[in-house]
Amino acid sequence: MMMKVKPMLAVALLCGACLAPATLQAQAAAKPVAIQFAKGASSKVIKGSIRGDQGRLYTINIKAGQTLKVKMVTSNGSSYFNITAPGAQQALFIGSTEGNSYSGVVPSSGNYTIDVYLMRNAARRNETANYTLTVSAT
Repeated sequence: MMMKVKPMLAVALLCGACLAPATLQAQAAAKPVAIQFAKGASSKVIKGSIRGDQGRLYTINIKAGQTLKVKMVTSNGSSYFNITAPGAQQALFIGSTEGNSYSGVVPSSGNYTIDVYLMRNAARRNETANYTLTVSAT
């Protein structure tokens, strides 16, 4: 017995499968780590490693008008980070299109999320990325 699939349903299912980014999978599995500066410091260096569809989420609580700087040095050319403002649906900064360095005045106060991830091509191959994040808020 041959099963008929409605063309629009088939297209929707295929598009959904193609568009599911590795970062969404990584976000679901990762628990955010709060970035705390040492007393009197305004920056922190974080070293880490991700593999496959793993990702790392970091949060930093900063006030509107402060300058947030994030720089990542990574061993894998397919590893990036995104920054999302508190309550935002879209990223403020997308590393895969803008590079591995961000500096900007934040528009609102609260917890900003830094999502370190591997692009889908590298995640599928279960590649590893060792990285160093330098995060500062002034």
